[in-house]
Amino acid sequence: MFVNCSSGTQCSLTKAVEDVTHHGHAQTEALKEKEKTLSSLQVSLSDVEKKAEEAEQELRSKVRGLHIVEGEVEHLELQTRLLHDRCASTSTDNSELQVHISEEEESACKALEGFSTYRNKIKSHRAAVSHAESQTEAHKDLEVKRKLVRMLTQTKEELKKDLENPNGNTVQMAKREIDALKDEIAAVRTTVAERRERLGKEIDIQTQIKKDIEIQNRRYEAIIKRLRCQLSKAQAVHRQMSGDIYHMERQIAKLKQQRESS
Repeated sequence: MFVNCSSGTQCSLTKAVEDVTHHGHAQTEALKEKEKTLSSLQVSLSDVEKKAEEAEQELRSKVRGLHIVEGEVEHLELQTRLLHDRCASTSTDNSELQVHISEEEESACKALEGFSTYRNKIKSHRAAVSHAESQTEAHKDLEVKRKLVRMLTQTKEELKKDLENPNGNTVQMAKREIDALKDEIAAVRTTVAERRERLGKEIDIQTQIKKDIEIQNRRYEAIIKRLRCQLSKAQAVHRQMSGDIYHMERQIAKLKQQRESS
């Protein structure tokens, strides 16, 4: 009985040792698996941290780019305001030029009207003189006619003698009157020519001013159109950058959540 009991105890101890050994081996294997899992998680965590750092660097770069774009947009807005101010100033100058042109046209019209009035007055004066002479000759008093007849009879001979003389007073007076009329006509023609020339120059100046205004307006319209296009592009880039930043922030949030959960 003693031997059998010792043999049974030895068997139980051997089994217990085997069980312990098997259990220790199992725990060792489980520990190795956990170490592998921990190493894999550490590698994943390192990768996540690297990706988060790269994402933060990219985000900072995009934020700097966004600040640059915002600065450019502010500069473009400033240029746009300046151009609007220039356009307003140009419009004011155009209005003033239009007023000046209207005044010059009115002055030219007045000058033409004055010249026409002067010419009509000359014609009326000549017609009045001719009419007065005809009326005077037609309605002279009889006594005046008689006196004139006597005077003319007396001066007839004198005039006849004077006319026969090339250096006579009558011939010289007629020549002087003719010369005076010629000078007056030449002066009137010169004045008319000068006024016509001045009017032509003013018309040419007004035409050139209108052309310059049209060219300036087209130039400012092209500049405003180009700036509006640049502003639209900058706004599109700003919207794209905002979308990218929002997407990156969501990715960073997800990575942080994954990191915290890990």
